[in-house]
This record gives sequence, C-alpha cells and structure tokens, in this order.
Amino acid sequence: MLKTWEKGRILLMTAIVIMFLAACENGNSGKNANNGNVKPVNAETAAKEPVEIEFWYALGGKLGQNVAALIKEFNASQDGVIVKGVAQGNYEETQQKLQAAIASKKVPAAVLTQNNDWARKGYFAALDDYITVDVDFNKDDFIPAFLQQGVVDDKQFFLPMYGTTQVLYYRKDMLEKAGLTEDVFNTWETLADAAAKMTVKKGDTTKVFGWMPMWGRENMMDAALSRGGRILSEDGKTVMIDSTEWIETWEQFRKWIHEEKIMGIHSGGQGWEYWYKTIDDVMQGRAAGYTGSSGDQGDLDFNVVAAHTQPGWANRAPAPMARALMAGIPALASDKQKQAAYEWLTFFSNTKNTAKWSINTGYISVRSSALEDPDYKAFSEQNPQIKVPLMQAQSASSAFIDQTGGKIDDALKIAADKVQIENVPAADALKEARQKAQEELDKVTGVK
Repeated sequence: MLKTWEKGRILLMTAIVIMFLAACENGNSGKNANNGNVKPVNAETAAKEPVEIEFWYALGGKLGQNVAALIKEFNASQDGVIVKGVAQGNYEETQQKLQAAIASKKVPAAVLTQNNDWARKGYFAALDDYITVDVDFNKDDFIPAFLQQGVVDDKQFFLPMYGTTQVLYYRKDMLEKAGLTEDVFNTWETLADAAAKMTVKKGDTTKVFGWMPMWGRENMMDAALSRGGRILSEDGKTVMIDSTEWIETWEQFRKWIHEEKIMGIHSGGQGWEYWYKTIDDVMQGRAAGYTGSSGDQGDLDFNVVAAHTQPGWANRAPAPMARALMAGIPALASDKQKQAAYEWLTFFSNTKNTAKWSINTGYISVRSSALEDPDYKAFSEQNPQIKVPLMQAQSASSAFIDQTGGKIDDALKIAADKVQIENVPAADALKEARQKAQEELDKVTGVK
C-alpha cells in the first residue's frame, strides 16, 4: 500500500500534467488570456498559398500608373490572389506577345485587349460559368453596348474595363487669339477653316499646325462614318470602304496634311511614342489642337486646353465610334488562375473603381451606377471635360467587330499610312484596301 505522502505526491503530479495539457489545448484553440484576438489555425488555410497571376495591359504614362495603383489596392484588399501587372508597348505588341505565349503554353491569366475575335479561335475562356455563380454580378448595370462587345457566339468571353471614343482637344488661348469660338468644331469644314487661321508658317514650312489628327485609321474612319459611310453592307457580305463618302473624307485629310499643310501628324516610334509626341506638340504650343482618346484627359492640363465632341460634316450629324476596352482570360490558364483572374477583373470594373478610373483618366465608365457615384458627380461638376466623351458616346456608332480576324482592319491600316504618310490619293489607297478586305471577308462568309 502507498503511504499517505506518496499518494499526495502522485495526485499533485497528476494535477500538474492535467493543467499543462489544458494550457496547451487552450493555446492551440486560438484564444487565451494574453491575446483574445488570435484566431484558430486552419491547417488547410495555412498551407494554401495565394494564387499569383499576370495581367497584361498596353497603357503607358498616367494610365499605366493608374493601373498599377489599382493592382496595388486589389492585392491589399484580400490575401487569396496576387496580381502582377505587365505593361506592353501597345495593343499590337500585346497581341503578338500573347500569340507567342499561347504557342509556348505559358500564358498570362488576364489580358486587356481590343481583339475579341480570338475567342473564336479558342484562345480565350468563356466567362459565363463564373458569372452564373457570382451573386454580385449585375448584368443590367453594365452599359449594354459595352458589355455586348465582349459577347462572341452568344457567350460572354470578355468584360468591359472602360469605354473610349476619340474627341477633340484644343488650346483655349490659340482659339481666342484667332478670334474664334468653339462653334468652329461643329463641322469638319469649319474646323479646317479654323485650323488654317491658327496655322503659323515660315515660307513653305509649318511652324505651328492648326490641327493634328492622330496617326492611324481611327480618326479618318470616324470622319467617314460621320459623312454617312459604312464599313460593310447591311447583310455583312460586302466591304464598302471605297464608297464616295470614304474617298471624299480621306482625300480631304490628305490635302489638309500634304497640300495645305494646316494639319500635322506624328507616326512610328516605340509603343505610344507618336501619341505622346502629338500631345506634347499641343501642350508646348506647336499645334492648336488634336483629335485624341477620351483617356488622354489624365495627361492634359485643362487650364490650357478644353475638350469638345467630334464634328460632323455640313448637313451630317457626327457618328464616331465608341468602343469598350475589354479584358479576357486565356483558355490555357489553370483553373485556379482563371478564378483568380475573374476576381481581379470584376474588382477592376466594379462601380467604385470604374467611377474612379473615369475620374482619373477620362475614359468612360462601363457601369450606369458609376454615374451616380458621389465622387464622380462632384468631379464632373468641377471638370466638365469629363462629360464630353459621355455626350459623344450617346450618339456614337457601334464599334466595328472584324469577323475576318483583323484582316479588314489591317487593310485599313495600310491604306491610312498611304494617305497620311505617303501622300497617296485616297481613291487608290481605299480601292486597294477594299479588294484585299473583300477577299478576306469572302473566305469567312463563303462567297466565291
């Protein structure tokens, strides 16, 4: 038999062990007297690493800075996804690099793009399954024309991040010095007359241009559409880019640039170099104004310049295009990356962020509710230029969807270079472009 003092020692040791085990259990439970905020450790959560994805976008300057700031905000808002932004030189470069990435099967998880035709080639994943289970997705809140541009073969492959359209920016001091008012921007004819008055020449050399179109097909396409031109016939089977409306419009631009020399143009360079050279010419007083993107507003000083909608022609209402810049998820991304990318894209385009993006950049919000955002409303009252793209978008032409995989656009690019840079008559450039474009369209439509 154990003696009394031995029994007492055993009981004491047992009590100490029980207390030690209880303390350990209490510590592991995630709550103790020293720190009531410690949460239980979930083994599955602890072992789960955040999903890291790349987001490719072709935006520079302040636009690129705004993307970087939004990425930083998203990464700080949650711990399940890390977005790594990768800036590209321009949209064409993005497309080339994405094609190479697809070939090597090492794709980014999200891409800002203008080419939704790649969805038909199987390069992008449809988003419908993600949207169906997303209780926060409000389809009716998206501006219909923008959301529809992301639909391919009745499936939503892309989400609009922001809308854009080409508008006019002009120097207020130069307009006033020439004794002109902003009414001169109501038609292309009166704009050209104003440009002639604001042009400064020394001999045959233009020192200050009265206006600067932006290099490329877009400005002249807008002007042709505003003159009543069409890209395709109503049945979508005939290319119509050599009609009278197109030829007269593009020929007029050729004369303004090469013969009258009242309009100048920058071309070439790396990425958006030509774009920023155009902006610099206006801001430095080497040009009275230019036609540029609604997204340029973040790079402009509106103490110096003002914005105006694009003009029509005499007896013709303006009808420039408005389009959405969209983002999609490459089909080769892993399931985890696709889910992470969807979370990032819906964050980018939520009401608060699309309103903030519009305030910071001048691009058009893709959600109707953003227009009622208190910060947006207050900003637009103090900065009326932000309303100009919205006003223009209300009567704008729908964005052209090139069903040939970009071949019609390519033909127009070549034609625009011939007119703007090489001084080739518009009729010659556009007839050649129409023939090439028609051949490509016939392959798609089955016309022999």
